[in-house]
Amino acid sequence: MGKILWLASYPRSGNTWLRVLLHNLLRDPAEPYDINRLQDFTLIDSQARWYRLFDPRPLTELTKEEVAALRPRTHEAMTRASPDTVFVKTHNALVEDRGTPMISLEHTAGAIYVVRDPLDVAVSYSFHYGVPLEDAVAAMNRPGNQSVANQAGFAYELHGSWSENVRSWTTTPGSALHVVRYEDLSQAPQQTVAGIAAFLGLPAPADRIRRAVEFSTFGELRRQEQKRGFRERSAKSTEFFRAGEVGQGQRLLPPALVDSLHAQHHEQMARFGYGAMVN
Repeated sequence: MGKILWLASYPRSGNTWLRVLLHNLLRDPAEPYDINRLQDFTLIDSQARWYRLFDPRPLTELTKEEVAALRPRTHEAMTRASPDTVFVKTHNALVEDRGTPMISLEHTAGAIYVVRDPLDVAVSYSFHYGVPLEDAVAAMNRPGNQSVANQAGFAYELHGSWSENVRSWTTTPGSALHVVRYEDLSQAPQQTVAGIAAFLGLPAPADRIRRAVEFSTFGELRRQEQKRGFRERSAKSTEFFRAGEVGQGQRLLPPALVDSLHAQHHEQMARFGYGAMVN
Protein backbone atom coordinates (compact mmCIF):
# COMPACT_ATOMS: atom_id res chain seq x y z
CA MET A 1 0.00 0.00 0.00
CA GLY A 2 1.38 3.38 -1.00
CA LYS A 3 0.55 6.90 0.05
CA ILE A 4 -0.96 9.75 -1.93
CA LEU A 5 1.08 12.30 -3.86
CA TRP A 6 -1.48 15.05 -4.45
CA LEU A 7 -1.53 16.86 -7.79
CA ALA A 8 -3.24 19.96 -6.48
CA SER A 9 -4.36 23.28 -7.91
CA TYR A 10 -7.20 25.74 -8.10
CA PRO A 11 -9.42 24.79 -11.10
CA ARG A 12 -8.11 25.77 -14.54
CA SER A 13 -4.54 26.22 -13.36
CA GLY A 14 -2.76 23.49 -15.31
CA ASN A 15 -3.49 20.36 -13.28
CA THR A 16 -4.42 18.28 -16.32
CA TRP A 17 -1.36 19.50 -18.21
CA LEU A 18 0.77 18.36 -15.26
CA ARG A 19 -0.89 14.93 -15.41
CA VAL A 20 -0.13 14.66 -19.13
CA LEU A 21 3.51 15.57 -18.50
CA LEU A 22 3.78 13.01 -15.70
CA HIS A 23 2.33 10.24 -17.86
CA ASN A 24 4.77 11.04 -20.66
CA LEU A 25 7.66 11.35 -18.22
CA LEU A 26 7.02 8.31 -16.04
CA ARG A 27 5.76 5.95 -18.74
CA ASP A 28 8.34 7.20 -21.28
CA PRO A 29 6.17 6.10 -24.25
CA ALA A 30 7.33 5.87 -27.85
CA GLU A 31 4.54 8.26 -28.91
CA PRO A 32 2.44 10.89 -27.10
CA TYR A 33 0.38 9.37 -24.29
CA ASP A 34 -3.36 9.13 -24.93
CA ILE A 35 -5.06 12.00 -23.07
CA ASN A 36 -8.10 9.78 -22.54
CA ARG A 37 -5.99 7.42 -20.44
CA LEU A 38 -4.85 9.93 -17.83
CA GLN A 39 -6.55 7.90 -15.14
CA ASP A 40 -4.20 4.99 -15.80
CA PHE A 41 -2.30 6.07 -12.71
CA THR A 42 -3.53 9.54 -11.79
CA LEU A 43 -6.76 9.19 -9.82
CA ILE A 44 -9.36 11.91 -9.25
CA ASP A 45 -10.28 12.45 -5.61
CA SER A 46 -13.89 13.58 -6.11
CA GLN A 47 -14.88 10.79 -8.51
CA ALA A 48 -18.08 9.00 -7.46
CA ARG A 49 -16.68 5.47 -7.70
CA TRP A 50 -14.54 5.93 -4.60
CA TYR A 51 -17.55 6.93 -2.48
CA ARG A 52 -19.72 4.13 -3.82
CA LEU A 53 -17.23 1.63 -2.40
CA PHE A 54 -18.71 2.52 0.99
CA ASP A 55 -22.24 3.68 0.11
CA PRO A 56 -23.85 2.29 -3.07
CA ARG A 57 -26.39 5.08 -3.36
CA PRO A 58 -25.96 7.66 -6.15
CA LEU A 59 -24.01 10.64 -4.88
CA THR A 60 -26.98 12.87 -5.66
CA GLU A 61 -28.85 11.08 -2.87
CA LEU A 62 -26.11 11.75 -0.30
CA THR A 63 -25.89 14.92 1.74
CA LYS A 64 -22.65 16.84 1.92
CA GLU A 65 -22.34 15.72 5.53
CA GLU A 66 -22.53 12.07 4.46
CA VAL A 67 -19.95 12.63 1.73
CA ALA A 68 -17.64 14.47 4.13
CA ALA A 69 -17.80 11.57 6.58
CA LEU A 70 -16.82 9.14 3.81
CA ARG A 71 -13.95 11.19 2.42
CA PRO A 72 -11.13 9.90 4.67
CA ARG A 73 -12.18 6.33 3.87
CA THR A 74 -12.02 7.06 0.13
CA HIS A 75 -8.51 8.46 0.54
CA GLU A 76 -7.45 5.31 2.36
CA ALA A 77 -8.96 3.23 -0.45
CA MET A 78 -6.95 5.21 -3.00
CA THR A 79 -3.72 4.26 -1.22
CA ARG A 80 -4.53 0.63 -1.98
CA ALA A 81 -4.64 1.32 -5.72
CA SER A 82 -0.88 0.82 -5.90
CA PRO A 83 1.88 -0.61 -3.71
CA ASP A 84 3.86 2.54 -4.48
CA THR A 85 3.06 6.24 -4.49
CA VAL A 86 -0.46 6.99 -5.73
CA PHE A 87 -0.94 10.17 -7.80
CA VAL A 88 -4.29 11.86 -7.10
CA LYS A 89 -5.68 15.00 -8.71
CA THR A 90 -7.49 17.47 -6.47
CA HIS A 91 -8.87 20.99 -6.66
CA ASN A 92 -9.83 21.00 -2.99
CA ALA A 93 -8.26 23.45 -0.60
CA LEU A 94 -6.18 21.99 2.22
CA VAL A 95 -8.85 22.67 4.85
CA GLU A 96 -11.47 20.93 6.95
CA ASP A 97 -15.17 20.92 6.16
CA ARG A 98 -18.06 19.48 8.13
CA GLY A 99 -15.70 18.06 10.69
CA THR A 100 -13.39 16.16 8.33
CA PRO A 101 -10.36 17.14 6.23
CA MET A 102 -10.72 17.65 2.49
CA ILE A 103 -7.18 16.22 2.29
CA SER A 104 -6.32 13.35 4.66
CA LEU A 105 -2.77 14.02 5.82
CA GLU A 106 -2.35 10.57 7.37
CA HIS A 107 -2.61 9.11 3.87
CA THR A 108 -0.40 11.76 2.26
CA ALA A 109 3.19 11.44 1.08
CA GLY A 110 3.42 14.93 -0.42
CA ALA A 111 2.08 17.24 -3.11
CA ILE A 112 2.86 19.04 -6.32
CA TYR A 113 0.89 22.30 -6.39
CA VAL A 114 0.37 24.20 -9.64
CA VAL A 115 -0.31 27.93 -9.37
CA ARG A 116 -1.39 30.18 -12.25
CA ASP A 117 -1.97 33.91 -12.67
CA PRO A 118 -5.58 34.41 -11.49
CA LEU A 119 -6.31 36.75 -14.42
CA ASP A 120 -5.61 33.87 -16.80
CA VAL A 121 -7.47 31.44 -14.55
CA ALA A 122 -10.59 33.64 -14.73
CA VAL A 123 -10.71 33.50 -18.54
CA SER A 124 -10.15 29.74 -18.65
CA TYR A 125 -12.70 29.22 -15.83
CA SER A 126 -15.31 31.18 -17.80
CA PHE A 127 -14.89 29.08 -20.94
CA HIS A 128 -14.69 25.74 -19.10
CA TYR A 129 -17.76 26.20 -16.93
CA GLY A 130 -19.75 28.19 -19.48
CA VAL A 131 -20.25 31.22 -17.24
CA PRO A 132 -19.74 34.96 -17.82
CA LEU A 133 -16.38 36.43 -16.86
CA GLU A 134 -18.09 38.30 -14.03
CA ASP A 135 -19.34 35.05 -12.53
CA ALA A 136 -15.92 33.43 -12.87
CA VAL A 137 -14.28 36.28 -10.98
CA ALA A 138 -17.03 36.27 -8.36
CA ALA A 139 -16.41 32.56 -7.70
CA MET A 140 -12.65 33.14 -7.45
CA ASN A 141 -13.22 35.96 -4.97
CA ARG A 142 -15.79 34.13 -2.81
CA PRO A 143 -14.45 32.93 0.57
CA GLY A 144 -15.14 29.26 1.20
CA ASN A 145 -16.45 28.72 -2.33
CA GLN A 146 -17.66 25.16 -2.90
CA SER A 147 -19.90 23.08 -5.16
CA VAL A 148 -23.61 23.72 -4.74
CA ALA A 149 -24.30 19.98 -4.36
CA ASN A 150 -22.98 16.51 -5.11
CA GLN A 151 -23.26 15.47 -8.75
CA ALA A 152 -23.93 12.07 -10.25
CA GLY A 153 -20.29 11.56 -11.13
CA PHE A 154 -18.49 13.69 -8.56
CA ALA A 155 -18.58 14.55 -4.87
CA TYR A 156 -18.78 18.19 -3.89
CA GLU A 157 -15.52 20.12 -3.88
CA LEU A 158 -14.38 22.97 -1.66
CA HIS A 159 -12.06 25.23 -3.63
CA GLY A 160 -12.25 28.31 -1.42
CA SER A 161 -11.33 31.58 -3.07
CA TRP A 162 -8.29 31.59 -5.33
CA SER A 163 -6.19 33.03 -2.50
CA GLU A 164 -7.55 30.58 0.07
CA ASN A 165 -6.70 27.65 -2.14
CA VAL A 166 -3.18 28.88 -2.91
CA ARG A 167 -2.50 29.87 0.69
CA SER A 168 -3.78 26.58 2.13
CA TRP A 169 -1.30 24.52 0.09
CA THR A 170 1.75 26.78 -0.12
CA THR A 171 2.05 28.78 3.10
CA THR A 172 4.12 26.10 4.85
CA PRO A 173 6.96 25.01 2.54
CA GLY A 174 8.71 21.69 3.10
CA SER A 175 10.50 18.84 1.41
CA ALA A 176 7.17 17.08 0.70
CA LEU A 177 5.80 20.04 -1.30
CA HIS A 178 6.85 21.14 -4.78
CA VAL A 179 5.25 24.29 -6.18
CA VAL A 180 5.14 24.81 -9.95
CA ARG A 181 4.09 27.99 -11.72
CA TYR A 182 1.99 27.43 -14.85
CA GLU A 183 3.99 30.17 -16.54
CA ASP A 184 7.23 28.25 -15.97
CA LEU A 185 5.68 25.10 -17.42
CA SER A 186 4.83 27.16 -20.48
CA GLN A 187 7.98 29.24 -20.88
CA ALA A 188 10.72 26.99 -19.45
CA PRO A 189 9.20 23.51 -19.72
CA GLN A 190 12.33 21.36 -19.76
CA GLN A 191 13.84 23.07 -16.73
CA THR A 192 10.51 22.93 -14.90
CA VAL A 193 9.92 19.25 -15.69
CA ALA A 194 13.48 18.49 -14.60
CA GLY A 195 12.61 20.08 -11.25
CA ILE A 196 9.52 17.89 -10.97
CA ALA A 197 11.57 14.79 -11.79
CA ALA A 198 14.11 15.72 -9.12
CA PHE A 199 11.33 16.20 -6.56
CA LEU A 200 10.00 12.74 -7.40
CA GLY A 201 13.46 11.23 -7.11
CA LEU A 202 13.33 10.16 -10.75
CA PRO A 203 16.73 10.01 -12.48
CA ALA A 204 15.44 11.29 -15.81
CA PRO A 205 18.02 11.88 -18.58
CA ALA A 206 17.74 15.10 -20.56
CA ASP A 207 16.47 13.32 -23.66
CA ARG A 208 13.67 11.67 -21.67
CA ILE A 209 12.60 15.06 -20.28
CA ARG A 210 12.79 16.63 -23.72
CA ARG A 211 10.62 13.88 -25.19
CA ALA A 212 8.05 14.19 -22.39
CA VAL A 213 7.81 17.94 -23.03
CA GLU A 214 7.47 17.43 -26.81
CA PHE A 215 4.73 14.85 -26.27
CA SER A 216 2.83 17.22 -23.96
CA THR A 217 2.73 20.45 -25.96
CA PHE A 218 -0.57 22.28 -26.13
CA GLY A 219 -0.62 21.70 -29.87
CA GLU A 220 -0.39 17.94 -29.32
CA LEU A 221 -3.13 18.00 -26.67
CA ARG A 222 -5.43 19.98 -28.95
CA ARG A 223 -4.68 17.62 -31.84
CA GLN A 224 -5.68 14.61 -29.74
CA GLU A 225 -8.82 16.30 -28.44
CA GLN A 226 -9.94 17.35 -31.91
CA LYS A 227 -9.36 13.83 -33.22
CA ARG A 228 -10.81 11.74 -30.39
CA GLY A 229 -12.42 14.12 -27.91
CA PHE A 230 -11.50 14.33 -24.23
CA ARG A 231 -13.46 12.44 -21.60
CA GLU A 232 -12.78 15.07 -18.91
CA ARG A 233 -14.13 18.02 -20.92
CA SER A 234 -16.95 19.92 -19.24
CA ALA A 235 -20.35 19.49 -20.89
CA LYS A 236 -20.59 23.29 -20.80
CA SER A 237 -17.55 23.88 -23.02
CA THR A 238 -16.73 23.00 -26.60
CA GLU A 239 -13.08 22.14 -25.91
CA PHE A 240 -10.88 21.47 -22.89
CA PHE A 241 -7.51 22.45 -24.33
CA ARG A 242 -8.61 25.85 -25.60
CA ALA A 243 -5.59 28.17 -25.58
CA GLY A 244 -3.21 27.64 -22.67
CA GLU A 245 -1.98 31.17 -23.24
CA VAL A 246 0.02 33.15 -20.70
CA GLY A 247 -1.23 36.74 -20.33
CA GLN A 248 -4.67 36.32 -21.89
CA GLY A 249 -6.40 37.60 -18.77
CA GLN A 250 -4.76 41.02 -18.94
CA ARG A 251 -5.94 41.30 -22.53
CA LEU A 252 -9.44 39.84 -22.29
CA LEU A 253 -10.71 40.86 -18.86
CA PRO A 254 -12.48 44.23 -18.47
CA PRO A 255 -10.45 46.64 -16.30
CA ALA A 256 -13.01 46.43 -13.47
CA LEU A 257 -12.52 42.66 -13.20
CA VAL A 258 -8.72 43.00 -13.32
CA ASP A 259 -8.96 45.51 -10.48
CA SER A 260 -11.27 43.20 -8.53
CA LEU A 261 -8.85 40.27 -8.75
CA HIS A 262 -5.90 42.44 -7.77
CA ALA A 263 -7.81 43.89 -4.83
CA GLN A 264 -8.86 40.47 -3.52
CA HIS A 265 -5.68 38.52 -4.18
CA HIS A 266 -2.75 40.94 -4.28
CA GLU A 267 -0.97 39.27 -1.36
CA GLN A 268 -0.83 35.80 -2.92
CA MET A 269 -0.30 37.25 -6.41
CA ALA A 270 2.76 39.12 -5.20
CA ARG A 271 4.21 35.92 -3.70
CA PHE A 272 4.30 34.35 -7.16
CA GLY A 273 5.16 37.39 -9.23
CA TYR A 274 1.73 38.12 -10.65
CA GLY A 275 1.10 41.78 -11.39
CA ALA A 276 1.40 44.63 -8.93
CA MET A 277 -0.79 45.66 -6.05
CA VAL A 278 -3.58 48.03 -7.08
CA ASN A 279 -4.32 50.91 -4.73
